Order: sequence, then C-alpha cells, then structure tokens
Amino acid sequence: MVRAQGDRRDRGSATVWVVAVMVLVWGAAYVLVQVGMARVAVHAARTAADLGALAAAQLALAAPQQACGRAAEVVVANDARVVSCEVENGVSKVTAGVRLRFPGFDEREASATSRAGPVYLDAER
Repeated sequence: MVRAQGDRRDRGSATVWVVAVMVLVWGAAYVLVQVGMARVAVHAARTAADLGALAAAQLALAAPQQACGRAAEVVVANDARVVSCEVENGVSKVTAGVRLRFPGFDEREASATSRAGPVYLDAER
C-alpha cells in the first residue's frame, strides 16, 4: 500500500487541535467559576451588611452602645466579618466583608456597606 505524500504531515494534528480546544474550554470554565464565586461573595457580603445594619438599628435609639455588638453577632452568624460599624443619631452604618479564595491567587475580600435607621410613624413625628 502506498501512502499519499500529504498523509505523513497530517498525522497527529487532530491531537494537537483537541488539546488546544480543551485548554480553551477549561480556561473559560475556570474564569466562569471564579466570576460566579465572586458574585456569590458580594451577595453574601451585602446580605450580612443589610442584616447587621437592621440589627444595629433596632437598638440604635434604645441602647446605642450595644447596637454594634448586636450587629457583629448577626454579621458573624452570616459567615462574614464586621469591617466597620457606626451608630449616629439613630442611624446605623455597617460594613461587612466576606473572604474570597481563588485557587492560584491571593485571598481577596468582598465587602458591602449598608445603612438602616429608625422608622417613624406619622403619629410619632
């Protein structure tokens, strides 16, 4: 059996193309997973900050010295950490952070800030 001259040059080229396509597919999947992890961390930080601010606002007028402690309890219960907490004139401002670990990269932190204040009824004003 005699082979055509072009057959020898093309041997194994499919393997190279398959490997190249797989590298692109795995690279795209890695990027998408990292973006998804970052979005989840941002949402978790927002949730923790919102709930912490609401917990602090609940005590902001009655016991302002205890408000940040209560906010910290709520934020930690949501697997985050309190970056800052302020209570001023019945308004609480809480910043929460969530650690984000990317394989192969340094650890990062997603953070969010939320404010909450007292609700006044028309009769109270």
